[in-house]
Amino acid sequence: MSFARVRALVVVGLLAAFALVFSVVALVKDSQSDAGTAKGCPAGWPLADVTLRESKDVKINVYNATEKAGLATSVADDFRNRNFQVKKAGNDPQKRSVDQVAALRYGPKGVGSAHLLRAYFLNQAVYEYDEKREDDVVDVVIGSGFQQLATLTEVNQSLGDLGSPQAPENTCPAPVED
Repeated sequence: MSFARVRALVVVGLLAAFALVFSVVALVKDSQSDAGTAKGCPAGWPLADVTLRESKDVKINVYNATEKAGLATSVADDFRNRNFQVKKAGNDPQKRSVDQVAALRYGPKGVGSAHLLRAYFLNQAVYEYDEKREDDVVDVVIGSGFQQLATLTEVNQSLGDLGSPQAPENTCPAPVED
């Protein structure tokens, strides 16, 4: 074996050893292992459930914020046909107008559910997060821009565009249950 080959093997061996040591040190001294989890959460911040649920596990109230009579009942029936748990349907109790397609009102326990519902409005629904809300029900407030719910294919494409649910500002993702 020539001197050049021996030298090359020594250099490659040293580089491999250096990479191994560097990787082990980086893993052992990792100070961000709690990032994005409840363990690294500041005291007092609510834990947001960012689990993307199936439609059968999502509880909603459907409210009408338009002048069209019976719109909430019609949309609630569409959601029931898609296996959502519709709790209430009627006029918006807050009596605010919604100029967009829809507004999704939810609390920390409804983050993942609101994310799924946004896909049914092709990412055009606005989020109205309320950190004081304690239930897992999402209020779907139908606005003046509403025409119809998305098809299953459109929902799947929208979910792909939206990515994973993110915890709202000043919240931490709740630990995932196995």
